[in-house]
Amino acid sequence: MKAVKIFSIIMLFFAVNVSAQKISSADLQVTGLTCSMCSNATQKSLETLNFISSIKPDLNKNIFVLTFKQDTKVNLDLVRKKVQDAGFSVGGLTASFNFNDVKIDDKGQAIIDGNVYRFVNAKSKTLNGTVKASIVDKDFISGSAFKKQATNANSDAYASGTGVVNGKKTRIYHLILS
Repeated sequence: MKAVKIFSIIMLFFAVNVSAQKISSADLQVTGLTCSMCSNATQKSLETLNFISSIKPDLNKNIFVLTFKQDTKVNLDLVRKKVQDAGFSVGGLTASFNFNDVKIDDKGQAIIDGNVYRFVNAKSKTLNGTVKASIVDKDFISGSAFKKQATNANSDAYASGTGVVNGKKTRIYHLILS
């Protein structure tokens, strides 16, 4: 009986890890860059994040293609903070999520690997495979785009980025599937 319980716990652990989301890469648009020194400062700031494996800047589009380390938790707020620490702003962030049977509820919410995501344009849906999604929270898009998106978000947590989930104040990311 004890062996069955231990086996069940081990299987539950692996099931949770298999169903967890992983962010493999992201296209990060940075606003305010005017020269290669600005781009270099931003890149150096981003390189201090231990979950990023590579950064490829595209100076023509002011985009940094970020590749994340496998099996490492990615903190999108830290990416934003590092851009701001370098003196610039995030103009957009589109990430590639690797989903495995992730269910979005009828309110557009999914809790994945400890993160809470509210999908603005998806409800009652199951996500599998690589899915691109844009973060539409404050400081991840322009101010005018944020105001425009606020009318579509239908979320009390959209303005602050936090809300109460399961009785606890939690960071909530708002996403639009590409």
